[in-house]
Amino acid sequence: MAGAARATHGMEQREVGRQQVFDTIRAAGRIARIDIARQTSVSPATVTAITSELLAAGLIEEIVPEDREGAKRGRPRVALKIRGAAHLLAGLKIADRAVTVILVDFEGQTVAEYDQPLPHPVMSPAEMVGLVEAALDGACKLAGRSRTEISGAGVGLSGLIDARNNFVHWSPNLDARNVHLGRMLSEALPCPFFIDNDANLVAKAEQLFGEGRNTSDFIVITIEMGVGMGIVIDNRIYRGERGCGAEFGHTKVQLDGALCRCGQRGCLEAYVGDYALLREANIRSGAAPEEDLSRLYARARRGDAMAQSILDRAGRMFAMGLANVINIFDPKLVILSGEQMAYDFLYSEAVLARVRASVVQVDAPLPEIRIHEWGDLMWAKGAAAYAMEGVSALTIKGLAMNET
Repeated sequence: MAGAARATHGMEQREVGRQQVFDTIRAAGRIARIDIARQTSVSPATVTAITSELLAAGLIEEIVPEDREGAKRGRPRVALKIRGAAHLLAGLKIADRAVTVILVDFEGQTVAEYDQPLPHPVMSPAEMVGLVEAALDGACKLAGRSRTEISGAGVGLSGLIDARNNFVHWSPNLDARNVHLGRMLSEALPCPFFIDNDANLVAKAEQLFGEGRNTSDFIVITIEMGVGMGIVIDNRIYRGERGCGAEFGHTKVQLDGALCRCGQRGCLEAYVGDYALLREANIRSGAAPEEDLSRLYARARRGDAMAQSILDRAGRMFAMGLANVINIFDPKLVILSGEQMAYDFLYSEAVLARVRASVVQVDAPLPEIRIHEWGDLMWAKGAAAYAMEGVSALTIKGLAMNET
């Protein structure tokens, strides 16, 4: 028994070492073996053995420098990089009107981009599986590839999601609760699926491609139809024990307040989300119902008192919520992201002044707040990056299994 335990521990150690070396290569883009050893504190001999395994598995490749100046002084240092052709990956962002798909290679280079309209914003789990299948087919057709070539797919979905088990507790896009969506998708389509809350995947995209690069600790707040939050602590996304952490939109700002899509009352989202603002406008207005936030914003800019009061209240509620987040986490950086960043009523100077007034006062600068407006494609890129991580981990685990 003791021997078996030591063997298992040794196998786990080797798997951790492989993952560490692989992650270092991906983060660097191109890197020599000796530099991997220096950055990871893994011995050069072990780095050589691990990279030989990764080369044999086709996950990485060698790059000989084109500039051979200095070759007279010795053999040029060969760099290692991720082999882009090793895997084709998909990232999907399921929104209220469309599914946005991006196909990338194993290096993260874009292969194709595609949008699949939603027939309706709320669907059954089976309908969602069919929607994902159609969206992947459309993206593959555009790229001249086959769906069977996809090694893994990441899916960003709003709601309460247990990412470790690819399990959806609740999503406004589904008409059922407690859905094993990842299992359903993997059974219907020939690849593993990795599902997470869409705000977490925005945080992943910001970490790899956006405002969060080279920042180990930051928070992303997304404001669109709903309100989400992604938390990065020590370069890792924090999800909570049940996968329900960071639900900023469902923090309470009003006792027995407005009805939220989640079924509870007084949530921040019920005052700030697109649907909440339009709902309030339609309740107060005797005219034709508002269906587009841009028109409500334009009315407020023209001096419409009713529109101004709706957006002012949203700004006050948001300032309260944002100040609470800063007081709890004290982050270095806060990124405000999403479609509503096209309108400044949530980050006007008046709103930011309310935030500053409500944050615990110490003799140190407040966290930096950056605005990053982007569309569904960047959310999908975060989902693709999540799939890339998942496929990498499965592949490296497979190398360890081959040893037994």
